[in-house]
Amino acid sequence: MTGLPNTHPIQANEPYDWSALLKLIQTEFAFMDGRIDPPSSMHRLTADDIARQASAEEVWTIGSPPMACVFLSRKGDALYIGKLAVAASQRSKGLARRLVDLAADRAREQGLSILELQVRVELTENQKAFAKMGFVETGRSAHEGYDRPTSITMQKRL
Repeated sequence: MTGLPNTHPIQANEPYDWSALLKLIQTEFAFMDGRIDPPSSMHRLTADDIARQASAEEVWTIGSPPMACVFLSRKGDALYIGKLAVAASQRSKGLARRLVDLAADRAREQGLSILELQVRVELTENQKAFAKMGFVETGRSAHEGYDRPTSITMQKRL
């Protein structure tokens, strides 16, 4: 990606400024407050949780301080994409796509042929963005205590 400094994804490992990553996620997920029900799990997320995710699975970032990130976790025969966040000042520069492409590479390296993610029902703009990257809806689910779908599961076959 020409013209953008420091856009090569790196896998975040100790030592890392987990607080800076938490701040990115909290800032970029804040628009969901009041739009989604139940509230985002990012309200319960801590820097220690991110460090544990990085130790047990994978956390990838772009930039220092981080301007984009993604969590990757193996989920059955799929690689699950979580906490994909891009700083507002860096949007429309291909960073989310770069991280999804990285996830596809990581899945293939693990012998997996599916990427999976969940997006909230209310976040139609996110659903459209993922559809443009080749994801299709494969199911809907409800958070505990809800009698209506609250999340959409989307997958991309590799």
